[in-house]
Amino acid sequence: MSRRLQHDGGVNGTNGDSTGHRPPSRRSGGKGGGRVRMTGKQRREQLLEIGRAVFAERGYDGTSVEEIAERAGVSKPVVYEHFGGKEGLYAVVVDREMQLLLDMVTGALTGGHSRELLEQAAFALMDYIDTSTDGFKILVRDSPVAQSTGSFASLIGDIATQVEDILGLEFKSRGFDARLAPMYSQMLVGMVALTGQWWLEVRKPAKAEVAAHLVNLAWHGLEGLERHPKLVGERKN
Repeated sequence: MSRRLQHDGGVNGTNGDSTGHRPPSRRSGGKGGGRVRMTGKQRREQLLEIGRAVFAERGYDGTSVEEIAERAGVSKPVVYEHFGGKEGLYAVVVDREMQLLLDMVTGALTGGHSRELLEQAAFALMDYIDTSTDGFKILVRDSPVAQSTGSFASLIGDIATQVEDILGLEFKSRGFDARLAPMYSQMLVGMVALTGQWWLEVRKPAKAEVAAHLVNLAWHGLEGLERHPKLVGERKN
């Protein structure tokens, strides 16, 4: 993905600790309460999972390196060694979530009738919201990092690009201007994304029913599409 961040290799381009030294984790070691030392890769994954949960709960501004380190049972320097600070950790979390959602949507477009493709895209986004709720909360929440390195809007643009080619072929077969396909793909994907945001809070009706209604509106809107739409009100510009 062209907009993907370049932080996933760690501060020094490796998955390990730059100094080779890490405080042991505070995981229980059985009756004796012994500590289990994590590898660099394990510690990095632990920090990513904890950071993801805290960012989803508190937002970027409300999250501190101190809290992440405390939950992980390590000192603050360990977080800095792996990610360079809160911004670096957040960037990797966002990058992973963006790639996961993009992969789910593009992977779901397996072909078939155009309406079926629309259903596949709608279901993929709803599935992501359902199974990766924390990640979705992070993507849709504004933050200084998200605005400069990637955002939900930019991700929607990436997904819309995947839909654009499919829609362009449909437009050509029906005699519509295929140059308008990019705009219509943004409209369709944006509609599904905003509906998903709403559904995240209410969780009603069931996911399949939401997908059916989304496709109902989008498909029948496309079915009745005018080749040269005109405004009916007084305003013309």
